[in-house]
Amino acid sequence: MNVDGELEQLNQCVNSALQEADRLGATQAEVAASCGEGLSVSVRNADVETVEFTKSHGFAITVYKKSSKEGVPGLAKGSASTSDLSKEAIRRAVAAAMDIAHYTAEDKYAGLAPSELMCTDPADLDLYHPWDIESDEAISIALSCEQAGLSYHACIEKSDGVSVNSSAGVRYYGNSHGFRAGGKGTRHSVGCGMIANGGEGSDGMERSHWFSSSRLHTELEGSIDVGRRAAERALSRLDGKKIKTCEVPILYSAEVAGSLIGHLIGAISGGNLYRKSTFLLDALHTPVMSPVVSVFERPRLIQGSASAAFDGDGLETYEKDIVSDGVLQSYILGTYSGRRLGMESTANAGGVRNLRASHSGQSFETLLREMGSGLLVTHLMGQGVNTVTGDYSRGAEGFWVENGVIQFPVKEVTIAGNLADMFKHIVAIGADTDTRGNVQVGSILVERMKVAGA
Repeated sequence: MNVDGELEQLNQCVNSALQEADRLGATQAEVAASCGEGLSVSVRNADVETVEFTKSHGFAITVYKKSSKEGVPGLAKGSASTSDLSKEAIRRAVAAAMDIAHYTAEDKYAGLAPSELMCTDPADLDLYHPWDIESDEAISIALSCEQAGLSYHACIEKSDGVSVNSSAGVRYYGNSHGFRAGGKGTRHSVGCGMIANGGEGSDGMERSHWFSSSRLHTELEGSIDVGRRAAERALSRLDGKKIKTCEVPILYSAEVAGSLIGHLIGAISGGNLYRKSTFLLDALHTPVMSPVVSVFERPRLIQGSASAAFDGDGLETYEKDIVSDGVLQSYILGTYSGRRLGMESTANAGGVRNLRASHSGQSFETLLREMGSGLLVTHLMGQGVNTVTGDYSRGAEGFWVENGVIQFPVKEVTIAGNLADMFKHIVAIGADTDTRGNVQVGSILVERMKVAGA
């Protein structure tokens, strides 16, 4: 990818669109444009299934217009998008956005963030690390990953597919305040799925997956390790048993524990707050979690998986404590939701970036011993979470633990509780942090939850 050339093209598109919006009478306007390309290969049971080279463009404009009616407060908003960056396509998109704004209702909270809050010096966060890889090499990596999984154990029956992906992209944002900024980034991954069959006397087949992802291909787990990890996980799930309905401690393994932090973020995000559709309404500066929990955002980490120098409104991102020792310190707000709540934006238009949680020092093995007897959850299914009430009910699989020792795999159970209660009864967070995603946290031990079984 010719990064400099693409950035210049996107800059021209943004400038052209903003000029056209001004010509058509927009009071304010903002534009985001992007370009990306990548390579993706997949194999299954030694056969190459796909080899894809992709290149994409994106363009989105939002315009704001003052009402033509005298004395009517607020701005009308219109948005349009296209994947065509030609001059004519951009003109049509701007015209479409203006036409939409003509028919939408005025909103006194709509509009750009104040010009004085724009990010003035977007930092280079070292997010661009291209991988000079050809399809033959990517296929070879995928095949070696698959072979490592298939040869791990005799009970690994077949592959559920292996993929190798590499992508690079550039983006550019500008608005009618004069703000202009671009960025570039890369993403690479290796993922593997394996299917295990216990054979005669076994209760069917089980599948599991593992993946590694990073902005730098040199930081990926080895393909052989990924394949073996997927096989190991599939094997561990064979001959799962049902358990009786009970109320026991629950240990969320690190790869699923981030979902609990995600539910917290959803409950304190601006849209749910101003709509009053969250169980954490008016919870700022009050205890919402156990004192062992601290959650913080680090959006400007060098090479971070979700790092960004500015948010979707053009505001400079910054580090913040969201929960400190169980007490809620900050909501998650963009400009619009902040205005609706009578508060300042937290520079989170577009979401949170590089969310982290502190740990209480225990290893995974120590957490098992502290739990004693209960359920270790390694897979979650379904979307049974009500942000309005906090009611929580999800299908789960994992392992039954007795006296701190894993006894057998468990399947077909439902775990249930209420998030407000679950958050405050977190006993510990392990040091076994899963570092692969935007939300990074170790295993989370919840004192007690209901388990619906056989």
